[in-house]
Amino acid sequence: MNYLIVADSSADLALRDKSNRGIAFASVPLKIITSAKEYVDDEDLDVGKMVEELETYKGRSSSSCPNPSDWLDAFGEAKHIFCVTITSGLSGSCNSACRAKEEYEEMHPDRKVFVIDSLSTGPEMHLIIEKLEQYILEDMDFETICEKIPRYQKHTGLLFMLESMKNLANNGRVSPIAAKLAGILGIRVIGKASDEGTLEQLEKARGEGRALSSIIEQMKKLGYAGGKVIISHCINSGAAHKLKEQLKVQFKDAKIDIHPCRALCSFYAERGGLLVGFEKQTV
Repeated sequence: MNYLIVADSSADLALRDKSNRGIAFASVPLKIITSAKEYVDDEDLDVGKMVEELETYKGRSSSSCPNPSDWLDAFGEAKHIFCVTITSGLSGSCNSACRAKEEYEEMHPDRKVFVIDSLSTGPEMHLIIEKLEQYILEDMDFETICEKIPRYQKHTGLLFMLESMKNLANNGRVSPIAAKLAGILGIRVIGKASDEGTLEQLEKARGEGRALSSIIEQMKKLGYAGGKVIISHCINSGAAHKLKEQLKVQFKDAKIDIHPCRALCSFYAERGGLLVGFEKQTV
């Protein structure tokens, strides 16, 4: 079958091989917008420079999702498309993808698009995409994959550690008071993507060491028992590797990958932030 996997750029895969493992892949960019500049989250963007510029920027900033025509362009001529979006609880990307699906299938009655609301972002989307690739390589038909992937989503989770929440507060995602606490006296905020796809704060930890320990304890509470883990970081590879090492002590056979955040996840995670996507055994 002619398969294509398309994801918006919050999956942090803008630089992915466009024919990874023989399966076509496309990334649709989101945008970061300020009064001074617009950042397009594609493979040409210098994310580190963007983070530096936003740290000194004093005005309002926001993010912008792809419109339906952006998704349609990415669909190309594929016959069977899996479309993975950032959570609909925080972005209109999923809604735009659904509108593109309707238009595409109307234009091409013999083709099919399955839109997957990740209810998450970053590394949890990455896990979903890798599972889609696995199912495709196992020669599953389109309908079977559409049935199986939502069940897999119930066995994945996302935790985050933030040193700053300035951009989240600017966008109304968290209260200004909560944002001020992050970073004060070394406080890190630990949270998760809720079942509804919103951000849920779990606890605060003083210092990086305690924050990393807290992440591992929260992972275990949520059902992690040694499955796959993907850690995304915003200019904080040191903490990402420390977390990997600590997880390996308890779960020596765990498969753990580390990747830098692209623009959208860097915008919300900010410098020092970690996003941890993981597989869990419990539902």
